[in-house]
Amino acid sequence: MHTIHIKKGLRLNMAGTPAMETKTRKDLERLVVSAEPIPHIKTRLQVGEGDRVALGSVLFTDKRNPDIRFLSPGGGLVETIEYGPRRAIRRIVVKLDETEAEETFPALKTGESPEILGRDELVKRLTTGGVWPYIRSLPFRDFADPKTPPPAVVVLMDCLDLFHAPPEIYLNEREAVFETGLQALSTLAPVVSVVISAPAFAAIPDAIQQAVTHKVAGAYPADDPGVFVYKTRTAAEANTSWYIHGADVVLLGQFLTDGRFPTDRVVAVSSPDVKAHFHTRIGAPVSALVPNIEALENHRIIAGGVFRGHGVGPGAGVNYYDTAVTVLPEGNADEFFGFLRPGFRKPSQWRTFLSALNAGPFEMDTGLHGEERACINCGTCATVCPVDILPQFTMKSLVADEIEEALSHGLLDCVECGLCSYVCPSKVDLCEQLRHGRQRFYKEQAAS
Repeated sequence: MHTIHIKKGLRLNMAGTPAMETKTRKDLERLVVSAEPIPHIKTRLQVGEGDRVALGSVLFTDKRNPDIRFLSPGGGLVETIEYGPRRAIRRIVVKLDETEAEETFPALKTGESPEILGRDELVKRLTTGGVWPYIRSLPFRDFADPKTPPPAVVVLMDCLDLFHAPPEIYLNEREAVFETGLQALSTLAPVVSVVISAPAFAAIPDAIQQAVTHKVAGAYPADDPGVFVYKTRTAAEANTSWYIHGADVVLLGQFLTDGRFPTDRVVAVSSPDVKAHFHTRIGAPVSALVPNIEALENHRIIAGGVFRGHGVGPGAGVNYYDTAVTVLPEGNADEFFGFLRPGFRKPSQWRTFLSALNAGPFEMDTGLHGEERACINCGTCATVCPVDILPQFTMKSLVADEIEEALSHGLLDCVECGLCSYVCPSKVDLCEQLRHGRQRFYKEQAAS
């Protein structure tokens, strides 16, 4: 086992960590799924309002590759289909039947390994069963191309972004299906790297510890697949490695074992009224996990993580990739004579406030605490960037439409961790501009 030390990054001691207790919330009347948060997808809807679907029926596919299918996490009536800008599928609401009909798929026989299927048959089963989209590829984080074998697959056992379920919770009593999922990945790629942060290693079962190939020591985002590849690559081919989260490896193994589209999901919830981990299902309404959500005025609901997540409304659901729901105050209230206060409870990257002497935890909000100004070339963003690019120069190259210069500064190495935006004293959303630049370059490459 190798240990990789990541020197850059950020440790943010934030209040609101969910308790290690778990609750169950599966008594749901409706499920809500969306295609909007799924990167790069060009959706083709396969159902209409009033249609009946089974658990495992196809809701929508990707026009770029019709084999990439997204299945219904429940059986019942398609009650509502809501579109966003450019007809992106914002919400599909399925009202569940008391007895849900269910699609079934071929399953492994008792004692069989996925390796017996061979690569082609395994790919066919994973795509047909709707679990292939959990496998993503670097550097653009799109779905993995089933036709192109990767140099390696990186399995991420935990997430250092704030408030996610640790591996000992989502692996509880699921070690066998996790190992089945790993065997499937070994059939798809010549190398499978299982990566876990050093603090989380001791808490996982002994059988899983033996499968771990790398430990990472460092602050967020040391766990990111792009950071791992950046620190370990010995050839350019490694930049196109695939990756998958450990909780999704469980879903792969569960699907292959029982032949049912897996919908179980462990979601870490942090809100003013509840801080716990929920055993629920994909599509669970956010309102079912966050009590009194309608009364939380002037708060922002974030699905998917504090740094990497996306804002959702009270009517949203736990989407296919979401493993965390966090509710934070907007932080847009004026602070009387704030410029005169020492800021003992205001976190800062530098020793600007007395918070440098405060070990936390800090009560955080989503406010910028200032207005966007011109970049001052302070280099603060570069001090936290885990892949050693120069975000400020990369951003300016993109603004000037100099894509080649942006690539030379390391645009494709960017892991979209959001730290550059967080620490920028000028409040420039560097991460968003780099993300848009990467997406634009990806589209140009795909069109050529």
